[in-house]
Amino acid sequence: MSDKPAEEPSSHPEVPDDVWEQFARDTERDIRASAPKEPSARAREVTARLKPGKGEEPPGWRTGPAWQEMNGRARRRRRAWAVLGVPLAVAVAVVAMKPSVIPGDPFGKGGKGGNGSPDAVASPLAPETAAPTAAPSAVDPETPTLDRPFAGSPALSWADGAAGIVLPPAKAVGAFSKERVQLALRQTRKLLVDANLNPKTLAGARPAVALSVLDPEQPGMIEELNTSLKTPGKAHDPLHLFSRFDPEDVRLVGDVVKTRGRITFEEGEHSGLLIHTDYTFVYPVVRTNGSTEVTRTIVRRVIDLELLDPARYQVTSGRISVNRYNSDFGNSACDVYDGYFHPEFSSPSASEPTGPEPSGPTTDPYDRSKELGGGENETCGTVSRT
Repeated sequence: MSDKPAEEPSSHPEVPDDVWEQFARDTERDIRASAPKEPSARAREVTARLKPGKGEEPPGWRTGPAWQEMNGRARRRRRAWAVLGVPLAVAVAVVAMKPSVIPGDPFGKGGKGGNGSPDAVASPLAPETAAPTAAPSAVDPETPTLDRPFAGSPALSWADGAAGIVLPPAKAVGAFSKERVQLALRQTRKLLVDANLNPKTLAGARPAVALSVLDPEQPGMIEELNTSLKTPGKAHDPLHLFSRFDPEDVRLVGDVVKTRGRITFEEGEHSGLLIHTDYTFVYPVVRTNGSTEVTRTIVRRVIDLELLDPARYQVTSGRISVNRYNSDFGNSACDVYDGYFHPEFSSPSASEPTGPEPSGPTTDPYDRSKELGGGENETCGTVSRT
């Protein structure tokens, strides 16, 4: 088998490098995972994708759980705004600002949290290369403002946007050459950037670039994602993989989303390539009704992606598939399944969706030292800080 990546089918074109580089530049400018699985189940998943041969099973994607049946492996946990007996309003007080900053331009460049703000120019931490040993230290309880939306947050020293998604050096793995591994890593970055940082995706648009790198041969994958984007609900939730806010209710403050995490890869079973991603994104938002109160939603996503040898498996050459995923949302209303995050503010609004009161445990959404655990029946809890 040649190590040179095959051309993509014309119906699913690969985004040219120059177009992607322009997209990454535009994005950077406009914004700044579980219970052990039985070995036999994994074996069935792999052999079901083997191409037919003497004594082999018919081709297929997997005999394991379909996309719709992956709730145990695709956990989605919401954490409401931190309310521990009394509102922790110190972190989200109303501040004064020029009235010309707030109206219009949802998820655009309104506000002063952009490139020239103190938050944007804070010295970033070195890239994360391994799981931290503890949660970030406590910081002074400053009030986030439109000028400093990350004030009082450990994310202040995190990287800005796509700059925080750093690819590890590529090397040959299993059946794949260094060049093929490099391509898969670049596609992984495209998915993460478009799904979590692209201003259009954040405002509810279709994440076309993220979808373009996924393998259309994976049964039900693209169909389920399309369903979740068009008609979201509890059983079809785009927030599993995409960050989205209702542009009629809230907008991003400034052009910076803080990012912290890492990408690692290793050889999987049958000489496949497994890519593990673990990232936390911090979104400062403000209502679009003229309020100047700033709050933050924190989203951690752990996604395992897979690349299998097209000479042995029925896959689309050069595309990646989702192996498993897990996510945890800090500061979003409980049990609201309309396809958007709904951040909670210290001052309630009758127009905003509300779910049941959180009844689960309190956790620190900035703590990246712990694995994302729990199960599909876990209750919605609270966050200790935003």
